[in-house]
Amino acid sequence: MRIGQGFDVHQLVEGRPLILGGIQIPHHKGLLGHSDADVLLHTIADACLGAIGEGDIGKHFPDTDPNFKDADSANLLAHVWTLVKKYDYKLGNIDCTIMAEKPKMAPYINQMRERIAELLEAEPSQVNVKATTTEKLGFTGREEGIASQVVVLLIK
Repeated sequence: MRIGQGFDVHQLVEGRPLILGGIQIPHHKGLLGHSDADVLLHTIADACLGAIGEGDIGKHFPDTDPNFKDADSANLLAHVWTLVKKYDYKLGNIDCTIMAEKPKMAPYINQMRERIAELLEAEPSQVNVKATTTEKLGFTGREEGIASQVVVLLIK
């Protein structure tokens, strides 16, 4: 068994779609980044890369590379998952936390779980996604950005 953890943050800005967990969520702001800035999928990729000892997404998909400009983070995670499988691992389970004041995530959690399970070739029961606010404290509380934290268990 291998355990990996990930953490990521992206700034909220006007004029971009909000994509989290591989789905688009209606909101007046979206996340800023070189790719589509899906902070949750980035965190999952980092956790998986950590579990197999392959660095982080910055190593594999540098923001200086124009090939990744506006990239679909689902494609980036799919590439990471091919590396995980190359090491002969599969998903045990994954636990994800989204930290955001708004929008409310509850209506979208099941869609995120299903999409993440699809990308990790697993069952939705192996994927947990939860959301919390920071009680209006810090950058997430001021609605300046969204943070994500993930722990993944891979099994050979």
